[in-house]
Amino acid sequence: MRIYLKENVWDAALNRIRYLYDEFPKVICQFSGGKDSTVCLHLCLKVAKEKNRLPLTVFFIDQEAEWDATIDYVREVMAMPDVDPVWLQMPIRISNTTSPTERWLWCWEEGAKWLREKEPNSIKENVYGTVTFREVFAAYARYHYPHTPVAMIGGVRVEESPARAIGLTHFATYKHITWGVGASRKLKHFGFYPLYDWTYMDIWKAIHDNHWSYCKMYDYYYMYGIPVQHMRVSNVHHETAVRSLYFMQEIEPDNWNRLTQRLKGVNTAKHGQNDLFAAPRTLPAMFKDWKEYANYLLENLISEPEIKEIFQREFKAFESRYNYGNDLVLRDMYRQLAAAVIADDYHMTKIKSWQTRADTAQWRKWKTTGVRHNNFSNKYIDYELSKGNQGSVQQQHGQDQISEHAEESDL
Repeated sequence: MRIYLKENVWDAALNRIRYLYDEFPKVICQFSGGKDSTVCLHLCLKVAKEKNRLPLTVFFIDQEAEWDATIDYVREVMAMPDVDPVWLQMPIRISNTTSPTERWLWCWEEGAKWLREKEPNSIKENVYGTVTFREVFAAYARYHYPHTPVAMIGGVRVEESPARAIGLTHFATYKHITWGVGASRKLKHFGFYPLYDWTYMDIWKAIHDNHWSYCKMYDYYYMYGIPVQHMRVSNVHHETAVRSLYFMQEIEPDNWNRLTQRLKGVNTAKHGQNDLFAAPRTLPAMFKDWKEYANYLLENLISEPEIKEIFQREFKAFESRYNYGNDLVLRDMYRQLAAAVIADDYHMTKIKSWQTRADTAQWRKWKTTGVRHNNFSNKYIDYELSKGNQGSVQQQHGQDQISEHAEESDL
C-alpha cells in the first residue's frame, strides 16, 4: 500500500540527501550512466554545493561490454568541474548469459583484446580482494575509507521490482532509514537510495525540466519501440539486459563487431532471441509436468559444477518453501525455475520477484498463519478453496488445463 504525502518526490529526495550529508563525512555517488543515476548525480551536486562539499566523488564500474553511447555520456560526466571521478577499469568477473561454455567475461583481463582502450585516469589494478561486481562497491569503500563513515548514494527504485519494494520499505538500515543497505555496519559504510519512491515518469520529468544531459541510448531505445522496463544501459550480456543484443548490430555496428570477437555466444543470442532466453508458455509435450522440465533443464544446460550447485541449492529451498500442496503455486514456481535456468539467472532474480508478488506473498501468509490479508481476489487462494485443497493442475500435451483463476504468470 502506498501512502501519499504532501511533500513531492523532488523535495523529499533533496531532504534525504541533505540528511546524509549531515550524517556522513564522505558521500559517494554511484553512477552507471542510466537515467536514475543521472538524477542522483544532479541532486547530489546540488546538495554538495549547498553544503560546500564539492567536488562530488562519482563512482563508475566499467564492465567493458558497455554501449558506446553510455561510455560517451560517462566521459561527459567525469569531465564536469564539480566531479571527482572514480572510474574503475580493472579485472572483474561478469556473468555471460549468452553462452553455456563461456560463462564469464573477465573484463579488462591482461592479455585480452579489449573492446576499447582504458581511460587515462581510471583505476586499472584490482586491489580490493574481490572479482565480483556486487562486492566491489563495499570493497572500494573498505579499502579507501577504513576509518571514515561513508554514504554511497545510488539510483535504485522500488517501482522496478516487488523485491526492491519490500527491501527498501520494511526494515531500518540506518537510524530511521529503510531505503538503504548496510555495506559494513562495523565501518559505518552504507548504501542509500533516496529516489526509491520515484516513478520513471518522475525521473524523466526531472531530466526534462532541468535540461540535464542524459545517455542517448534511451533515444535509440525509444525509436526502436523498446518497453520502458527493458531500457538498460549497463553491460549488454547480463541476464537482465540480453535483449539489447537483438538490435545492437543496427545501433552500434562497430561495437557489435568488437563484442562478437570478444565474447562467445553473442551472435547466437541475437539470432535466437526469445527462443533461447524465455521459458515456453506451454509445457513441452515430452514432459509430464513443469517440475520434470525444470530439473531436466538444470541437469542438461548447466555444466559448471559451482553454478549447478547454486541452482540445486535454490531449487531445494524453493521446493521446501512452497511445499503446501497447491498445484497451481507449484506449477508457477517450477516455470519460474525453468526460466531461471534458461536465462542462467543463478541469482534467482525473476523467481524472487515472483515470490514477492501480492498473490504469492498473501497465499504463503495464508498457508503459514491461517490469516487472509484481505478479501481481494487471490488466484492461488481462490484456486485452492475451489478445489477443496485437493485439486491438481493437469497438463496434457504442453497445455495447462487449470481453473479460471489460474491465468498465465509473467516470467
